[in-house]
Amino acid sequence: MLENERYGEAMELLRFLLQCQGQDERHYEEWQALLEWLEAAFPQYMNHGGGQGAGLDSDEHEEEPDEEEMKRQNVRAKLAEDQHYADKLLHTAMEEPLSEQTMLALEQLSYLEGSDIDDKLVGWLMQARLHPLLQFRVLQTLRKRGMQGTVQFKRGQEQVSVDMETVPLTPEEFPPQVAMVTERVAAQTEVQEPTLYYFAQELWSQFIMAIYGTEDYRSILDEDDTTIDIWAAALHQIVTESLTGSRNEEESRAMYGITDTMRFRFEQAYRSFRQFVSAGMQE
Repeated sequence: MLENERYGEAMELLRFLLQCQGQDERHYEEWQALLEWLEAAFPQYMNHGGGQGAGLDSDEHEEEPDEEEMKRQNVRAKLAEDQHYADKLLHTAMEEPLSEQTMLALEQLSYLEGSDIDDKLVGWLMQARLHPLLQFRVLQTLRKRGMQGTVQFKRGQEQVSVDMETVPLTPEEFPPQVAMVTERVAAQTEVQEPTLYYFAQELWSQFIMAIYGTEDYRSILDEDDTTIDIWAAALHQIVTESLTGSRNEEESRAMYGITDTMRFRFEQAYRSFRQFVSAGMQE
């Protein structure tokens, strides 16, 4: 959240964690110290979850049209002052190390016109080895720019084909099956394990962007209740391991009715989560 300037959401998460019981006292001290620092450094975000990230939290509000237009006018004013401004943004996004400035440059590029920008972004997407979340941000930028048609690129070892008109810009634009996974987890954890549920939501929002357009993503959309249960069980399992360090796979599978005949698919989903989490730790 901090890397994507989602300071308001980070404050809300820390306040939530401070209300949870049963954690190590050292954790509460660290959370409180971080919350106090955020409130002092970013007081403008204290009362809302405002930020510049492209998170998938369900309570994220769409920007008002006038604010969106102000951003557009600001970027175009910079272009009027500097005819090379678009090239500088492309250089920041494509050549400099991944940082908050990368995401800001992509956002600003979405307000500029010119098919050459589309071509360069598509070429970058197809040729460079980008983190899956960065690939998704590039797709969002292209859609905001009005690009149509299909884009093909590699996601790991898999060739992915994406219809640009369907790239989600908000959580609500994802197919309903995506939300059904966390709804299943909520049914098992929201009351007795609220901390687990909160982290499951955050992990799922990042994961679904990272696998967008892949075979894993398409499997979630097949409208099969069994598939939803499998992904929910795997999500529950990976978050439980992250929070407690223990792995009780049988308990997780039992919660979601994962039978022995479904176990292989469960393990495939679990591996996909594990690969994503491991890749994130190596960044």
